[in-house]
Amino acid sequence: MSGCASCGTANSGSDVKGCNNNGTCGTGGCNKMNAFDWLANMDMPIVDKFDIVEVKFKGGRKEYFRNVDNLSLTTGDPVVVDVPNGHHLGFVSLQGELVRLQMQRKKVANNDEITRIYRVATAKDLEKFYEAQARETPCLYRTRQIIEELKLQMKLSDVEFQADNSKATFFYSAEDRVDFRELIKLLAGEFKVRVEMRQISLRQEAGRLGGIGVCGRELCCSTWLSDFKSVGTSAARYQNLSLNPSKLSGQCGRLKCCLNYELDTYMDALQDIPKVEAPLQTEQGNAYLQKTDIFRKIMWFSYGGDSNWHAIETERVKEILVLNEKGKKPVTLLDDELEIADANERLNSDLEQIDKKYAKKKGNKKKKKRRPSDQERSGNSAAKSTNENPSAKREEPSLKRENTNPRPPRDSQQRRPPREGNRPSNDSQTANRGPRPESTPRPERRNVKPQENLGTTGESTENRRPKNNNKRKGRGNNPNRGPKPDTSA
Repeated sequence: MSGCASCGTANSGSDVKGCNNNGTCGTGGCNKMNAFDWLANMDMPIVDKFDIVEVKFKGGRKEYFRNVDNLSLTTGDPVVVDVPNGHHLGFVSLQGELVRLQMQRKKVANNDEITRIYRVATAKDLEKFYEAQARETPCLYRTRQIIEELKLQMKLSDVEFQADNSKATFFYSAEDRVDFRELIKLLAGEFKVRVEMRQISLRQEAGRLGGIGVCGRELCCSTWLSDFKSVGTSAARYQNLSLNPSKLSGQCGRLKCCLNYELDTYMDALQDIPKVEAPLQTEQGNAYLQKTDIFRKIMWFSYGGDSNWHAIETERVKEILVLNEKGKKPVTLLDDELEIADANERLNSDLEQIDKKYAKKKGNKKKKKRRPSDQERSGNSAAKSTNENPSAKREEPSLKRENTNPRPPRDSQQRRPPREGNRPSNDSQTANRGPRPESTPRPERRNVKPQENLGTTGESTENRRPKNNNKRKGRGNNPNRGPKPDTSA
């Protein structure tokens, strides 16, 4: 007797040995449509044990058989059962009092139509069973080729051979009625077995094939779900889901069965949600419903033409609906009336923000240049006459540094006489210079580039520090030194 690691059955020894098929269990799928017998280790208050056993076949199909010989069976044991026109091999999935409850739920009558269990499968029975399973895949591919040649509008999904190799059941799905009489003749002549064509729904087809859903788990129809209930689009509407067929459909092409799982919870929660059939009327405008959070009891509204959503509790929505029925309008969605003090504070705050805004702009303005006065203009005209004398070029002011504290004119008698080695100065030119104009404070100027020819611009030279031409020759800035002698003569 072999065992399955997932089912917990053991061999004749104490070690548990699995089928080693890594998910493609040859017994019809490990943990597929399994039921936990939670009454197995409990003593029942009855004398007689229920003699009907639930047996599982390929694809999760389950049927009931009577244990007439009172065989000692364990969940997962292979048994040979009586089927019409032969015998088949299956695995025990459930026994005891839970079988009675399952039969009541599925409305299976406990009568003489329930066939019996022959024996526990031997090694020879298992060998024949595995040989029959090896014929299923080649038969499936060949049958699909025959269907294409006959151009039948049907989809073949699975083939199941009986353990005695006397019968083959073909499972197919089709939208319309299919005439497969010619197909049965071809299949019976090629495979030398009795052929049975069984039409299944798309949900049952997905359950037999299996797969992974969008949730990341194995499909419910291939693991535990055996009874398929009708699913409508109203289930998606109650749950506020987008009516997108690609998102609401499963791998079978029909609406997902899981849409019915939480429907009752949503229906209970929707009893506290008010029905908003028209926009809410406020003094700011009509508010339209955008979204509803059913479990948090929060509804989002937006004014016409506004993209901002306002979260409102359901109790507040009920109050606004009552006011609108009475012909009243609240000021906003949150407040029925606004206090005057609040409005004045908002107005004053706006005025303060405007004052700060313009105060910053005034501080950033650049100062305009001051226009020269009449006295400065007269000083500029006197500077023109001085600049016409070529000997006055060495007295041009220096623009490298502003003279903020001008010095008074110095008397020529206080200057030191030229040294003996220096050339004599031209007294005639010194005498023709005349007295220097009185110094006036120079107006402040910024970012003014020095001009090359000051004599042509008429700019005043009174307020600027005289250029020291003797600085480069080591004479220094001593005011007592005499002027540099002119060598033009």
